[in-house]
Amino acid sequence: MTTTLWEYPSQHYDSQGKTTKGKPVGMSSSTMQGDKDYIGATPSWVIWQLLQRYTREGDVVMDPMVGSGTTIDVCLDLGREPIGFDLAPSRDDIRKGDAREIDLDSESVDFVFLDPPYSTHIDYSDDPRCIGKLDAGEGGTGRDKRRADEPPEMIGQAYYEAMEEVIAECHRVMRNRRYLGLYVSDSFKKQKGVKGGLFMPIGFELFSIMRDYFKPVDIIAVVRHNAKLRRGNWHKAAEEQNFFLRGFNYLFIMKKEE
Repeated sequence: MTTTLWEYPSQHYDSQGKTTKGKPVGMSSSTMQGDKDYIGATPSWVIWQLLQRYTREGDVVMDPMVGSGTTIDVCLDLGREPIGFDLAPSRDDIRKGDAREIDLDSESVDFVFLDPPYSTHIDYSDDPRCIGKLDAGEGGTGRDKRRADEPPEMIGQAYYEAMEEVIAECHRVMRNRRYLGLYVSDSFKKQKGVKGGLFMPIGFELFSIMRDYFKPVDIIAVVRHNAKLRRGNWHKAAEEQNFFLRGFNYLFIMKKEE
């Protein structure tokens, strides 16, 4: 990809026959990376694009919220060394761990990919520590529902505080002058009796946090091919209730510079 608008016809790429400098790479030769049935799976081609541009063969790539293991599979295709953590590991090559306390030495990772929860739309696990249980539209405690008189800076405070802990840990484990990619979407939820509902600018909020730790490199808009976007009733509801369906994700590319 050579522009800041990325679009691909499917979630996954076909890795069979892929080579680097004329030589086969990696241990995997699959047509599927991660698990197609995993809700909220990252498009593997997004990770592939980042690793091709910002890493070399043999580099250590870490994903602290690896989900179904998509990042691991892409690394194997490209000859990178993957390390994946998750609170609820879905397979044997994923380490159990909290992204707020990464069990790695400082400055030991060459690239970080991060696809965090976008508020509470998906139930990732039963673990009470899961950041996906923190609502980016709730009150300052993360438990109380938003009040009309609540200061804007309190909205989603628990979610953003947790995500800052994750971002700080990613910064700690990264080597200097290496890159991070964060894939995220804004969010919206209906509110009873409120036309237009509540918009949660998660992307901008996380970008603002990351600027305290990293140098911005670029911002990519990744077109979403969500099956829900093809449902006529969803578009009708968006029109009648005056809100927009999420048509893209942000891909923030950051660099650690000490």
